[in-house]
Amino acid sequence: MGNKRIFHDPIHKEIIIDSRKPEESMIMELIDTLVFQRLRRIKQLGAASLLFHGAESSRFTHSIGVFCIARKIYERLIESDPKFCTNKFVLYGAALLHDLGHGPLSHTSETIFDHDHEYWSKNLVNNYSPVTSILKKFDNELPNKIGKLFESKNLFSRPLKTLISSEIDCDRLDYLLRDSYNTGTNYGLVDLERIISALTFAPDGNIAVKPKGVIAIEHFLVLRNLMYRTIYNHRINEISTWILEKIINTIKKNHAEKIFMDKSLYKWIFTPKNINIDDFIRNDDITFYYHLMRWKDESFEPLSTLCKMFIDRDLLKATEISFLSKLKRLEILAFARKLCEQNNYDSEIFCGIKEKSFKGFESNNSLKIWDGTYQNSLENSSALIKTLMRSEDISFIIYPREIAKEIKHQISTSRNNP
Repeated sequence: MGNKRIFHDPIHKEIIIDSRKPEESMIMELIDTLVFQRLRRIKQLGAASLLFHGAESSRFTHSIGVFCIARKIYERLIESDPKFCTNKFVLYGAALLHDLGHGPLSHTSETIFDHDHEYWSKNLVNNYSPVTSILKKFDNELPNKIGKLFESKNLFSRPLKTLISSEIDCDRLDYLLRDSYNTGTNYGLVDLERIISALTFAPDGNIAVKPKGVIAIEHFLVLRNLMYRTIYNHRINEISTWILEKIINTIKKNHAEKIFMDKSLYKWIFTPKNINIDDFIRNDDITFYYHLMRWKDESFEPLSTLCKMFIDRDLLKATEISFLSKLKRLEILAFARKLCEQNNYDSEIFCGIKEKSFKGFESNNSLKIWDGTYQNSLENSSALIKTLMRSEDISFIIYPREIAKEIKHQISTSRNNP
């Protein structure tokens, strides 16, 4: 077993990587790089562990899962078109490294630091020498090819782009299964094998799905919609992100205040364009949480209170107000801000409206159905999928728990008096 490494995964069971195969030798070397090992210190679901206590898995485990799915799909697709074998190294490398650029708490950092994880994934693949040198051993153009797949509008290879970034890609197939498992929900029980077995190539050269896979695709998209509604866009996630965003904004507005901060995090907050690769690698969940702990005990107000709320899970409250008109929502906000000030809270920091929008399916970025004669879009073949194209909007009022009773009463009054 000296040539093999086994990852015991809760979703895919044994993931065996065999270094005697060149493409898997590459994967093994990439896993051992410092920047990939950093993903062990980035939570897959960000602050969702404040709500789902089992949501402690990392981007490391997810990335290896995405590679596992990509390998399964590759083995299926070369049965349809043996020429697809020329894409093996690009597909495997992109699947493993697609999340390399995530900041602390994963997607949360995109909000609080305005961090672009796709840009950083490409930057690390192209410019971080330990990764670049490994890739170039197998193909001198491999870093460039993988980096292009991380650009949202680049279509140098439609089949590869579909597998790495589309409505039904290797990433989404893994995270639905993994996030469902780790949060203890049953929404994400995707029929992975059925979906993979139904994949083929359409005459236009892109990947398509056979009619036998449509029901499994419908199931996948409905489950993804449910996961967004009940987990990813849950009010506790929105509150946590709100608090973290206010922490960073408070620091920016009070830059003259002396607080503990290492040089790398200083750049993340104040000069993000000056972040170099060393600064990027140094900032992970552990580093960020350490700063939150220090700020909780050693900083000024309201920064100290905000950090205490997050660290101690003594969070703000949130109530949905999507059913109210925009005017009524603003009236609730004005009422809440007045109560905040009366209770000695800065109403600009501890009170506000958070709005989110989600669409369960985007037709311009998805697989087509190919029955061997005709090609059709998923939404034209499934009334169920077509309903998922409607945008769903949700709105929360966020406020301190001390005024919860008054806020809920006011919301109830507004609802009963439209």
